[in-house]
Amino acid sequence: MLASVQSMGLTGIQGYPVTVEAYCVDGMPMFEIVGLPDAAVKESRERVRAAMSACRMQFPVARLTLNLAPADVRKEGPAYDLPIALAILSAMGRLPGEAMEGMAAVGELSLSGSVMGVRGALSMAIAAKENGLRAIMLPASNAAEAACIEGLDILPVAHLSDAIAHLSGRKKIEPLRARPYAELLGERRMVCDFADVRGQKGAKRALEIAAAGGHNVLMIGPPGSGKTMMARCLPGILPDMTLEEALEVTRIHSAAGTLAADAGLMAERPFRAPHHTVSAVALVGGGTKARPGEISLAHDGVLFLDELPEYDRGALEALRQPLEDGFVSVVRVSAQAKYPARAMLVAAMNPCPCGNYGSATQPCRCTQKEIARYLGRISGPLLDRIDMQLEVTAVPVRQITESAPEEPSADIHKRVQAARERQQKRYAGEGISCNAELSARQLETFCPLDDACRELLGKACDTYHLSMRAVSRVRKVARTPGVSPKRRRKNTSPRRL
Repeated sequence: MLASVQSMGLTGIQGYPVTVEAYCVDGMPMFEIVGLPDAAVKESRERVRAAMSACRMQFPVARLTLNLAPADVRKEGPAYDLPIALAILSAMGRLPGEAMEGMAAVGELSLSGSVMGVRGALSMAIAAKENGLRAIMLPASNAAEAACIEGLDILPVAHLSDAIAHLSGRKKIEPLRARPYAELLGERRMVCDFADVRGQKGAKRALEIAAAGGHNVLMIGPPGSGKTMMARCLPGILPDMTLEEALEVTRIHSAAGTLAADAGLMAERPFRAPHHTVSAVALVGGGTKARPGEISLAHDGVLFLDELPEYDRGALEALRQPLEDGFVSVVRVSAQAKYPARAMLVAAMNPCPCGNYGSATQPCRCTQKEIARYLGRISGPLLDRIDMQLEVTAVPVRQITESAPEEPSADIHKRVQAARERQQKRYAGEGISCNAELSARQLETFCPLDDACRELLGKACDTYHLSMRAVSRVRKVARTPGVSPKRRRKNTSPRRL
């Protein structure tokens, strides 16, 4: 007897339909899986056999062939265990043939029959809806992340026996309903607050502008000046994520396997701070089995690189293309995966190896050659992609001990939120949401320069030998200081430049 069950596969963060066909006939007992399965899929034979036994379902003593279509796409991972088990039961006549119509199933089976979580459940659910299905069975630990999809019933399954009971009509599984996204936004946690950062008024103002426009930042200053703390405070002032942004961020983390069990949509902007020993593959993504890298995991959030010169030169150079394009493309012989990577890069470094160069209180112990070698670890093309470079000085002790309150992150967040909303309104229909994403054509349209500005930029190019990319980033930053109502102008002014 022939039976089929719809399932979903994953390439990058995109789901695609996979049809699991089971053909069971009399003959010498055997169990074969075809359709380019990897080792994990082949091993599902033993998991499915044990799980069915745990549900008191006898495995067929017959010739059993499983086909995963399309046969020219490699199938990876244990997510096909549940649909394979259901297809076998349908082929045996233990489940009604029409029970799985309009429905997909995804999940890994344990030997006891429990349905375990899988990577990319949200992307698979989105693909199920796009392919016209009405429902999808997901592991109970993955159901919350996909419950926000309208027009698709999310059926949480904890055990194979639950799926069998539902399809047999003995005990229906109620679709999971998502909590309102506005409610999730109200639960945002403030891990670090700018109110705890003493002094550094200029650096705080610069980071506020960077947050409003989505600009990359490099902070240069001595140890203990607050660079790391201010970077960790940055997510707290970034604007709230829209539902579309939250869906994309959650898809990335779900595909990477970093989403916590039973977690719903990610309502907080991600903050990633990889150690300086991170490899290029871990930073930008890829590998034998392609996974999102740190820059993709920081998409729509902050990627913080502390002690920037200590990172491997190759790893830093690998960031150049994602910082420019906003995505990472991983190409393999069998498939191509595209990961979003529009993160706000925030880096910090000392001015020299000992950290005391330019200090009024501590003498620098480094030679000019050592300083030049230290600074030379960061290439010019990478620096060209950083919009703002800040000099962060040490805070005087008397300022640290002052009792005067500092401005909290919540107040700064309101200004940044208003500034970002103005940008989204300005760029409606352009496919961008902030000044940092402006293309060359859009820059001329939305950031026109008068004669005075052109003359000033020309002098700056001659004096500082600015590249065209640097000039473009200067103009983008000059368009951003709209966090204060008094500073809002339609055109870029010489003062802003």
